[in-house]
Formats: sequence, structure tokens, C-alpha cells
Amino acid sequence: MTEADGLLLVNARLATMAAADGGYGIVEDGALALQGGRIAWVGRRADAPAAARALPVHDCGGLWITPGLVDCHTHVVHAGNRSDEWEARLNGASYEDIARAGGGIMATVRATRAASEDALLRQSALRIAALLAEGVTTLEIKSGYGLDLENEAKMLRAARRAGELLPVRVATTFLGAHALAPEYAGRADDYIDEVCARMLPALAREGLVDAVDAFCERIGFTHAQTARVFAAARGLGLPVKLHAEQLSDQGGAALVAEYGGLSADHLEWLSDAGIAAMARAGTVAVLLPGAYYFLRETRMPPIDALRAAGVPLAVATDCNPGTSPMTSLLLALNMACTLWRLTPLEALRGCTVNAARALGRADIGTLAPGQRADLAMWDIARPADLAYAIGANPCRAVVNGGVLRAPRVGLPPA
Repeated sequence: MTEADGLLLVNARLATMAAADGGYGIVEDGALALQGGRIAWVGRRADAPAAARALPVHDCGGLWITPGLVDCHTHVVHAGNRSDEWEARLNGASYEDIARAGGGIMATVRATRAASEDALLRQSALRIAALLAEGVTTLEIKSGYGLDLENEAKMLRAARRAGELLPVRVATTFLGAHALAPEYAGRADDYIDEVCARMLPALAREGLVDAVDAFCERIGFTHAQTARVFAAARGLGLPVKLHAEQLSDQGGAALVAEYGGLSADHLEWLSDAGIAAMARAGTVAVLLPGAYYFLRETRMPPIDALRAAGVPLAVATDCNPGTSPMTSLLLALNMACTLWRLTPLEALRGCTVNAARALGRADIGTLAPGQRADLAMWDIARPADLAYAIGANPCRAVVNGGVLRAPRVGLPPA
């Protein structure tokens, strides 16, 4: 089938995630009409209109269908490995100790700078393929391991190429303010000048940036420096998001909300004031249980307070080499439920409709007419099973932009 062709999927159970009450939106004995890469109709098979019935039919054999999963926070494009730091932490070193000694993010910066664009793509494609095998159809990929114009552009071009060569929709995020470039040691404000005045405008002109992120933290950048990055991004018409309140409360969540930010991510040290600001701005809380688990943290994000304030909750892998080397979004759902007591419904909303919102994408995340035809098909008894079984992968088929395929994909040629 090509994107221009139509298809009627029948004999399926649907979790549309489009219910007005915020539920699963279950449709028993459901059907979906796909045409032109979009969902043309969705509902009970018995109610399918004549135009849908005229399309070629694919029997789903009773599988569940959900929107394609959205991993809305990853650093999946990088080079190198940091298992040595993981071992050091198990022997008593802290994340901050390692970072201040020249490890942490800087170790990955050195490896990424040394890799060619093609080598970077090859390494990253292995990780991306693992995510796609579990029903991911949209993927956010951040830069931030280059820390100069040449290498940040290399990362973002590799991310764009991944979206061209693999069956996944890629959203790119410029994270130049991830760590202080070694060439600017002791001159953080000068580096922020470089990010705002040279790097960001050049990358935006090349069409490589969909959003802008920063790391507002004691080992990252200050509130004031982050605000400068945000002002530059908004001046170019780009939306912003933020690594906020992961290791301490720097007021980052309130800051990103002030700029109408798409999301604030991590949030273990989020304050009541930050929650209130996010609620007013409609900023999504992106929860990253992989980093919490991998760093053996004990302070949980304030889930109950976020719920009470009506802040949308998203869940992502945070796939990165230092704090969350995770290539399973389904495992992230399980962790969010088991460690933080999200409900399975909240977890699934967190990687569909709310994850789409965290990327500013209104055309994915639900099964509804007009939406992009990105779907995942699952051999499960009920939707909660997606967050239930540790290490299981019940994905049986995926539809990307109207094209039906197996979930496992071949890698780009070397």
C-alpha cells in the first residue's frame, strides 16, 4: 500500500485516546478508514460509511489499535558509551562529582565531536530501531552533545536523516545550552552569546530546528542565562521547552511557562509555584522515570499536585548515554506506573495525546478523523497491558502516514 492508497482496517478494538472524558475512548469491533495518509473515518465497523466500505480491507484479527506512540524527550543521536560512569556511581560517585571532573555530558561531547555524521547516524539508528519496534511513530531528538555550530548542526542533520531513512516522524530540538563548551571554560555568559547570536540563528536558517531546549541547573545554566536563550528562540518564532528541576529547584518550570513553553521535563524538585505557572500556561509536564531509576534518585516528581492542578502528564524515555540508556518506551510506562503510581490510562495518554502536545503537534496522538494515520497494533487483552508486563513487546504492526508495515525495521545502509 502507498500513502495515496486507501485502506479500511476492520476487526479491531480501538483505544482512540480521543474521548471527551479523557478516557481510553474504547470502540469494540472497531474500524478505521485511512486515505491520503490521514484517518478518514473511525468508529464501529457496523457504522462504516459507504466510502469507507469501498476501500481495500485489512482484517486486524482482533488486535487492539492505539495511536502510534510518541517519545517526546530523547537524546538518541549521540556517539560513545558511559558505562564507566555508571560503574563509578555504583562505587559511590555522584552525578555532579562526575560532571565536575570532566565526565558526564562532556564525555559524550568528545565522542560525538569525533564521529562523522554518517557514523553518528549508524550508531543512532540502532537505538531508534529499538524504539520503533515498540510502536513509536514520532520521535523527538535533541542536539546538545556538539556545543559548537559545526557539531550541533551535524547532530541535527543526522536526526533529520533518521526521519528520512527510517519510518518515523522526527521532531528536532536545539539544545546548545546543554553544558558549557570546553572552549568557553569560565565564560558561561560568552557561550550563551554564541548560542543566541550565532548558533541558533544559523541552525534555524538551515531548517534544522523545530524547538529550543536548555538545561537550567546548578551544573548547567542559570535562570538568567536560560531566559536569554528563550528570548532568542521566541524572537525566531521557535517554541521552547526545558530540562527543569531535575537536581534542584532553579525556578525553571515557571520560567519556561512564562515563555509559553511546550514542556518542562524531569521535575523532581518542582515547586508549587512552578506547578501553578505550568497550569496557567498549559505547559506539559514530561516525566522521565528512566533517569530517576538509573540515577537511583529518591525524590519523586509531585504527581498528585500536578494532577490536582490539571497539568498534562507525558512520559518519555530520555534515551541518553549517561542517565537513561533506555530504548523502550513501554518500559518507561511501566516505571512511571510502578515507581510513581501513574495509572495505566495516564501512562498511555502520556505517550500519545499528551506527548504530542509536548511537541506542539496537534495532528497526532489520537485516533480521529483528520489526524495523521500513525497507528500501532497490539496483541493484548486490554490497554493497561502496555504498561503492565516488564520486557514484553506485544506490538504486531504499525501504520506510518497510512503505510502498513511490520514494527521491526531494517537499518539504513552503512
